[in-house]
Amino acid sequence: MIETVIRRYCLAIHALVSFIGKSVSFLMPVLAFVVAFEVFSRYFLNKPTIWAYDLSLFLFGYIAALGGAYAQQQRAHINVDILYNKVSPRVRNLFNMLSFTLAIFFVLIIFKMSIGKFEEAIEFNYRRQSEWAPQMHHYWVMMAVASILLALQLSSDWIEECYHLITGKNLLPDSLRDTEETPND
Repeated sequence: MIETVIRRYCLAIHALVSFIGKSVSFLMPVLAFVVAFEVFSRYFLNKPTIWAYDLSLFLFGYIAALGGAYAQQQRAHINVDILYNKVSPRVRNLFNMLSFTLAIFFVLIIFKMSIGKFEEAIEFNYRRQSEWAPQMHHYWVMMAVASILLALQLSSDWIEECYHLITGKNLLPDSLRDTEETPND
């Protein structure tokens, strides 16, 4: 019973993070278009835009932050392999559980700070200091959402590592990971 609930939780988080990660990837061509348009406008038409730089910063921020949980899900973040690959699978489970716990702690701090910054941005009408001067509150909402999404993915990963440490089996099938390499067990 409890194993089924845990598995469903992890599968739900996996599906949500996968959907958002893959969806946000569609912003990459938009970002490329904005940058290319600015280059064309600036160097060929000699009429630079006032909005392209700010928009490209926001798009890159959205892609990086919202894609972070998906990168975690795919195990695409940096790992210290020189030590990690030399230890037993059980010790790797413990390393992962410790690092996931620390990451959740820091991500929740980012969430708390993002909420505070969002409230400030609304109260004081914060804008980017540029000629276009777009509002900043949307960025802090995105940071709060991205941090919660990453915390959920880390909690799912922590549960999977704990399950593997206790039972020696994977909680979820390896086929859920889209990476070409499967993590070493």
